[in-house]
Amino acid sequence: MPDDAVAVRAAEEERSAFSHPPVDPDVTAAYGDHPDQVIDFYAPQGPEPRSADGSVPLVVVLHGGAWRAPYDRRHITPFAAFLARRGFAVANVEYRRGGDDAAVAGRWPDTFDDVAAALDALPALVRAHLPQADPRRMVVTGHSAGGHLALWVAARHLLPADAPWFTARPAPLRGVVALAPIADFAVAVKLDVCSDAARQLLGGDGHFVERQPYADPALLLPTGIATTLVQGRADLDVPQLVAESYADAAAKAGEVVGLTLLEDVGHFPLIDPVADACAVVAEEIAQLAW
Repeated sequence: MPDDAVAVRAAEEERSAFSHPPVDPDVTAAYGDHPDQVIDFYAPQGPEPRSADGSVPLVVVLHGGAWRAPYDRRHITPFAAFLARRGFAVANVEYRRGGDDAAVAGRWPDTFDDVAAALDALPALVRAHLPQADPRRMVVTGHSAGGHLALWVAARHLLPADAPWFTARPAPLRGVVALAPIADFAVAVKLDVCSDAARQLLGGDGHFVERQPYADPALLLPTGIATTLVQGRADLDVPQLVAESYADAAAKAGEVVGLTLLEDVGHFPLIDPVADACAVVAEEIAQLAW
């Protein structure tokens, strides 16, 4: 397909994904004092399969948006509601992103502080607000920058020992399904993914090299946690090469990471409830969750 046609289709895919009105959660709970330190919970809907005790798996959603302030969790609420209709309990996590400058990606260390704190707080919050959910069957999914955070959450036990987010043992996850993730920072910087977002997240050139071991999923392997990447081959925002590089790094570390490549699919259909790609994502999650 000619480049201009690919760009036109990508724009149409983005419009479709952002055309759905936000879906209000069943309940919102705070995991900290900052206004962005909240989690939206969606109860499972419809005739879903359940365990003998009536519980269902919990899917944790980490939204994308290049870790930049204008892109909050609201844009991914239709996807969260879609997963709830597929029978999952869903936790949609908000976290601090870039500051007053809308062009700057992320805050160091606040973005990582928040995601770690949210995951640590989830079991207690789920018991209080979403009793149908079984946190022992938890799958973390994330899109784009959120895909990076999902992979990072699964690797906290591999962080340098002086990292404030380090855990002594792996997270109790059934798995990770990362959607078009910014999964390899070296490749992302080389390709200028999302206008140099990965370098900005770590504080720019002056901090990138020293902070990369604390943040780059491609350097935090093998996790020992089942991981699948779902990637559109026609993705112009986070090209396929980024996911492939992470999968290659995992293989070199002795770990098999699933890589589902979708033909004629760009960046946004993965979280668009009306797109076929979104149904593929739900199936990938179900394979790990159940």
